[in-house]
Amino acid sequence: MRRLVPVLLVMALPLLLASTGEAQTTRADTAAVLLDVATRLQTEGRASLSRSLLDLIIERYSGTPAAEAARLARAQVRPAVEERSGRTELLVWATTYGLALGAAVPGAFDANEPEAYGVGLLVGGPAGFGVGRLLAKEGITEGQARAITFGSLWGAWQAFGWREVLDIGDPDPLCLTEPDGPELCYERDAEGSTKVRAAILGSFAGLGTGVLLAKKPIASGTATTVNLGALWGSWFGVAGAVLGNFDEGDEALTWALLGGNAGLVATALLAPKWNLSRNRARLISISGVAGGLAGAGLLLIGGGGDNTAILIPVVGSIAGLGLGVHWTRNYDERAPGNNNDGGEALLEWRDGEMKVGTPTPTPMLLRTSARDVARVTPALHVPLFKARW
Repeated sequence: MRRLVPVLLVMALPLLLASTGEAQTTRADTAAVLLDVATRLQTEGRASLSRSLLDLIIERYSGTPAAEAARLARAQVRPAVEERSGRTELLVWATTYGLALGAAVPGAFDANEPEAYGVGLLVGGPAGFGVGRLLAKEGITEGQARAITFGSLWGAWQAFGWREVLDIGDPDPLCLTEPDGPELCYERDAEGSTKVRAAILGSFAGLGTGVLLAKKPIASGTATTVNLGALWGSWFGVAGAVLGNFDEGDEALTWALLGGNAGLVATALLAPKWNLSRNRARLISISGVAGGLAGAGLLLIGGGGDNTAILIPVVGSIAGLGLGVHWTRNYDERAPGNNNDGGEALLEWRDGEMKVGTPTPTPMLLRTSARDVARVTPALHVPLFKARW
């Protein structure tokens, strides 16, 4: 019996080796198939899924050729940035948007009674909050929320600007002739109701566009890159108008609108491929702001008053953006998901410490007066300091 056992083992050895070889071949083939899928996901820009699949190959199919290839490929796949929920941000924005509409709608129809504004504020806030809850009902990411909020702001700015450029809805001026005096003309739209109506309708159009775009996945870094790209396009549009001596009347505003739209479209097409995190996009942008301000400082020191003087801040902005891209080239790999920033303001006191962030300019309307005539002019709000206790 003792001699029979070795004989049986010797006879079964070829079968065991064949079975092991067949299993090894099956593992290698499975790993190869998974590696092909991971490569396709990476090509399609779905880095998070590709990275997870590569980790699975390395862990479960170690020792196969595909595992070695996966280990090399994994080093080239950028870490996925964790997507936070945008529900709170959307609710806050929707409520503020509702309150703004509650005050703007009565003004758009030349309402002079304070009761109209009171009703608008009472209805606008709850209505905006309800719309925000409806939009965030099935869950929304930070990037999707920012597509909606920026869409409404950008739509309002574009509608306001093009109304100014094309003089849409402007009534004929009221002209009076004094005896033995010059003819004096006054704008009939002195309160800017036509401009406010245009901004409201534009915000509705931008809001609808943002909601449609938010039906697809949008990374927060992509949304931030596109938003900042639109603002940088506006700045370079204005600079181009000044450099080309196209700054008479509404020409500079036209260039700002066209430049902003060009920046918006360009970054919308390129940002998904760049796959920047939100913080890196903001760091690059603030580097450009610092470069532009440095150029303005040199201009103040050296003097200069002609239109070509704006060339120095423009060159400084471009240099700052380029240096920002270079300095932050490994930022996302070093600190994926890093959110220890100062929010939307340049300086923010939060959690018992001072934090530095990137101020995000937002379009706004500024009421001014000249020669006793009220005007509504476009402006940018840049938050410099914010405190939380």
